[in-house]
Amino acid sequence: MVRILLVDDHEIFRAGLRQWLSTDATLEVVAEAGSGKEAMEQLPRTRPDLVLLDISLPDGSGVDLLAKLLTAQPQLAVLFFSTHPASHFAAPMLRAGARGYLCKDATPQELLHAIRLVADGQRYAPGSAANVAQAPHRSLSHRELQVFTRIARGLPPAVTAAELQLSVKTVGTYRTRILEKLGVASNAELAAYAVRNSLLDAASA
Repeated sequence: MVRILLVDDHEIFRAGLRQWLSTDATLEVVAEAGSGKEAMEQLPRTRPDLVLLDISLPDGSGVDLLAKLLTAQPQLAVLFFSTHPASHFAAPMLRAGARGYLCKDATPQELLHAIRLVADGQRYAPGSAANVAQAPHRSLSHRELQVFTRIARGLPPAVTAAELQLSVKTVGTYRTRILEKLGVASNAELAAYAVRNSLLDAASA
């Protein structure tokens, strides 16, 4: 039996997903959460084997929540299930510690396959994500991705530093690395890069 925690801010979506997953006798949805805060409250109470996690949450980022989940329960399997394209986010999420990434336009059979692989300790990403040409942002580390998304949203360095518990100087160091990796020279060019690559709508991630 795979014990699952659903983390998504759309209650109707969670309800439908819970109902569908309940048709498989090997899966059990032990809890739901509509935010990162709720997810962290449910984790010690329910001790799931797998978290099915959206990238965009109302109180923060699925990227940030991933780190918290794995700190609290290092062997936890996390499968991102998001509307954001796998070609942009699958590789960074896997590097950050997730075991899988799947888009919400996947078939039910593909979701079930991904859950089983991830629960078994394997990694999963759609073939399109594995075969896509290496875009510069896919080389960003987990922390660089966190800083990148905040720059893309126009957050001041001091706010980014506070949210990520870093010094302003460290944020500046990450910014320099990000600009180099993306081949841009300013925050404006970085934001334009985010728009060109359809990343700005996910910049809260």
